[in-house]
Amino acid sequence: MAKVDVLNWKKEKVGQIELAPEVFDIEVRLDVLHTVVRWQLASRRQGTHSTKTKGLVSGGGKKPFKQKGTGNARQGSIRSPLMPGGGTAFGPLPRDYSYALPKKVRKLGLAMALSQLLKDGKLVVLDDVQSNGKTKDFAEKMKAFGLEKAVFIDEASSDLAKRAAKNLPKVKYLPVAGANVFDVLKYEHVVLAKNAVEGIVNKCLMEKA
Repeated sequence: MAKVDVLNWKKEKVGQIELAPEVFDIEVRLDVLHTVVRWQLASRRQGTHSTKTKGLVSGGGKKPFKQKGTGNARQGSIRSPLMPGGGTAFGPLPRDYSYALPKKVRKLGLAMALSQLLKDGKLVVLDDVQSNGKTKDFAEKMKAFGLEKAVFIDEASSDLAKRAAKNLPKVKYLPVAGANVFDVLKYEHVVLAKNAVEGIVNKCLMEKA
């Protein structure tokens, strides 16, 4: 097992913790990470885009001009896609972009992302990520620690920590249940609360139990 230092907000070593190699030290495959990120982004799409087809455009009911003698192509309705102001042919309609991805792949992707960050020295274990709820105080602690863009993962969501982090554009605060590949890879560092390590391991190894 890989041992990493447990730090406090002053960047002082306050202990050590062993990280399970089956989660934090596995071979990284870019194709798996790409697959999981694509699945996440597809699931986040709202799919609320919409256009009006010929049957939805108001008006019509009357032939715009007589069948013959005008020199124009025959038309039966001003709602035709061929007419100005008419409906749209084959336009986008509301749809659900999400699709199923095996849980085994999703959990493997998270373990790979964490393994890559640990190898790159961008995974930090903090003894406690709790906050007093003040954004300014949280930002000052991050600056003193040397963090600018980071995702914090706690054992369970804390209202005070969530409030302090939500107004910082380069910070994400998540409980273990919300940890995901996209956010882990998007931010420069991942800061794991010491009490969240076991939860992350269980989350990634659930399929192997």
